[in-house]
Amino acid sequence: MSPIRRLARPLLASIFVAGGIDTLRQPGPRVEAVRRAGLSSPEQPVRVIAIIDVVAGLTLASNRAPRLSALLLAGSLVPSTIVGHPFWTEKDKLVRKQQRVHFLKNLGVLGGLLLAVLDTGGRESLPHAAGRVSRHAAKKAAKAAASARESLPRHG
Repeated sequence: MSPIRRLARPLLASIFVAGGIDTLRQPGPRVEAVRRAGLSSPEQPVRVIAIIDVVAGLTLASNRAPRLSALLLAGSLVPSTIVGHPFWTEKDKLVRKQQRVHFLKNLGVLGGLLLAVLDTGGRESLPHAAGRVSRHAAKKAAKAAASARESLPRHG
């Protein structure tokens, strides 16, 4: 693994591990935010997202199933961002600005996670490999067809 990947994955994962542990220890603020968003019993979804954040964060940081881990973290980040930083509902200008900054920061982290989902670690991706194989098969079939046409008797 490249030194950049070795460094980037734990850096990206750190916010999820720390945030998930904080939420498991003190779920109150997040539970209240989810309740304000309209869920009548928000405790379980808050705990599930916190557990996903800790487990997927640790697996991403340790390079175990990094693409799946990044996908799970991206999936947990979207509802957390929408519920946790609804800047569009804030009346106070300063609070709106702070929430907007956090919302945009989370969008940036989401972008990093999406890159991690697509990162093959330098190996060929499945779509690229499938395209290469199908192009090779098409060339081989074209050569076989040309050879077959040449071997047919000519009528004249």
